[in-house]
Amino acid sequence: MKQRLLRKTKNTNKILFYEKGGEKNMKDNVRLLIAMLLTGVFYVLMATYADAFTAPTSGTFAYDIYDIGVNKVLKGPIGFVAGSAAIVLGAVSAVRAQIMGAIPAVLGGAALIKADAIVTSLGMLF
Repeated sequence: MKQRLLRKTKNTNKILFYEKGGEKNMKDNVRLLIAMLLTGVFYVLMATYADAFTAPTSGTFAYDIYDIGVNKVLKGPIGFVAGSAAIVLGAVSAVRAQIMGAIPAVLGGAALIKADAIVTSLGMLF
């Protein structure tokens, strides 16, 4: 239930809404936060092992797709040029004081250059 409060100012009428029982909503939010925290702790404690992704060997299932995607694109000149271009774009954006565009570009470029190591290490998480 909302109460409506009308406040007159010089040029405009502002309508402000106040909710009844604000403390109850705050308690519900704290309970939700505690439940989410405990769920996260439970999942961390239930993790028993980590496996790294191993690159497939020649002749195994989907080796050709892995070879083209990782070895020839990410590790090859295409991945290096794309990563370098993203870093240069980030540097240009930083010089123009567009920091919010520069940070993702630099991080994405660095991740693209090191993508083969990231692909292998992500196997530890999944």
